[in-house]
Amino acid sequence: MGIGLDAVTALSPAGDSRAGEVLRLRREISRMQRRRSEHQLLPLDPAFSSLLPEQGLQTGTAYTVSPSPSLILALLAAASRRGHWCAVVGMPTLGVEAAAAFGIELPRLILVPEPGDRWLAATSALAEVVPLIAVQPGSRARDADVSRLSARLRDRGSTLLVAETTASGAWPQSEGSIRLHDQHWLGVGEGWGLIEGSTATVTARTRHSPLPSSVRVRLPGAQGAVEELPSESIPAETVTELTALPGLRGDGTAARQYPLAVAG
Repeated sequence: MGIGLDAVTALSPAGDSRAGEVLRLRREISRMQRRRSEHQLLPLDPAFSSLLPEQGLQTGTAYTVSPSPSLILALLAAASRRGHWCAVVGMPTLGVEAAAAFGIELPRLILVPEPGDRWLAATSALAEVVPLIAVQPGSRARDADVSRLSARLRDRGSTLLVAETTASGAWPQSEGSIRLHDQHWLGVGEGWGLIEGSTATVTARTRHSPLPSSVRVRLPGAQGAVEELPSESIPAETVTELTALPGLRGDGTAARQYPLAVAG
């Protein structure tokens, strides 16, 4: 059962047809209606286990995250490997090959790449049945809409990862933040080479644990999963600043010739 990729990637045509597509999405979702999650936590990759005091994402809540496809895929991967459905809304540059490289089970991944101004409706509909959703808002949400979505997350036991952007601003009623910074790409030389992955620092804090906790990781690791690295283990000669890489767009997303690279 499930709606899969083919049923929802069409949720992006322009014009009034978007409203009809959202309604169709709701009908399709009713086929895979699930009971409220009995889990209080969704798993994280072991490399991230020290970031949050509970060593997992609390269900029924929202987290503010950096708008980094690398980070978002890494946060989805552990839950996907455990058999949970995941969804990504409003991230058209996120690649399926990159998702597979992080170990995400593609048959249980729902993509809604360009929902337009219906991003909130699509997210709310998915929250009925999908345990873990990542969304990049296309606009700033009203407080009343955030409150309604938060209530639905609590009711259904779903967890929301909200990519913070300049357009959307900080997400209200957030349980905490998970941010990626100091990202560097590996496997390139002086303007040539194949991107093998990246290293970055991930820092988290929550309402109940306001002191930040950080870990240095490789995204993805040698076996595809996230790999924790001590900072001193990064060879200086293999690290190149993201801004120096040819083939990467100005917004930090990877060009087509690097299908497994997801930018931060």
